[in-house]
Amino acid sequence: MSFLDTLKITADETESTLDELLALNGFTAPRIGEAMRYSALAQGKRLRPFFVCESAKILGANHQNALRVGAALEAVHCYSLVHDDLPAMDDDDLRRGKPTCHIQFDEATAILAGDGLLTIAFEILANQKTHTDPLVRSNLVLELAKASGPNGMVGGQMLDLEAEQRASQSLDEIIKIQSLKTGALFHFSLIAGAILANADQKSFQALATYAEKVGLAFQIADDILDVESTPEALGKATQKDADAGKSTFIDLYGLDGAKQKAKELADSACQALSIFGDKAENLRQAARFIVERKK
Repeated sequence: MSFLDTLKITADETESTLDELLALNGFTAPRIGEAMRYSALAQGKRLRPFFVCESAKILGANHQNALRVGAALEAVHCYSLVHDDLPAMDDDDLRRGKPTCHIQFDEATAILAGDGLLTIAFEILANQKTHTDPLVRSNLVLELAKASGPNGMVGGQMLDLEAEQRASQSLDEIIKIQSLKTGALFHFSLIAGAILANADQKSFQALATYAEKVGLAFQIADDILDVESTPEALGKATQKDADAGKSTFIDLYGLDGAKQKAKELADSACQALSIFGDKAENLRQAARFIVERKK
């Protein structure tokens, strides 16, 4: 089975898992359930759940457990998009080709939908269905909290907002912002499989190194698409960072230099997987896909 087939299957399985976990009959206030489902279902390539499932498969962890972890992670990712799109943040009207949550519903409902997606993620991880070992569940909760909190994604978002107040940012500053804002959830997605499998430290380190390289390559590729693609192709506004006065990897590397850097990072990510042999081929293909994608 090809990488793209596996990616599609994992996306479909993640969709089904989220559909079940966010079933409308489970909500006391149906409107919040509708807004959460609107924001979380039929959303994107599901790369992060794919990474959870692939890292789990490489290390022999249970696939259904990995799907639940991937769904929890995707809930956090979708919450971050809902809040990023709000007028107080990026003020976007379009996300993945459809109205953003606050446009479809209203601003207050969007805030609560984001809150709901964030908190239900930890409810999913803490449930015994995710893993029978309470220590494994506790470690999953801890690592996702660290990845999504003030020293992870939220901290990166704060630094990103502060960057709008400065004329330019250095390469180190941009890398720091993106390693938190984008890279932290990628890190969790890869080590989650190792947590589920009670893997050794060598496996954890290999997957963490891969995540670091892939996360940065992903953001550089995003910056490239922001320049080369269109709102119609991407399903969202382009050139928003430039309009806000924020520096990007394109500003510092140039377009050709950014493409070369993304390729180098993808190659380094693949090298980090050498201890897993052929079992990690889908992750190698994912690294190449990230830098070659067109949307």
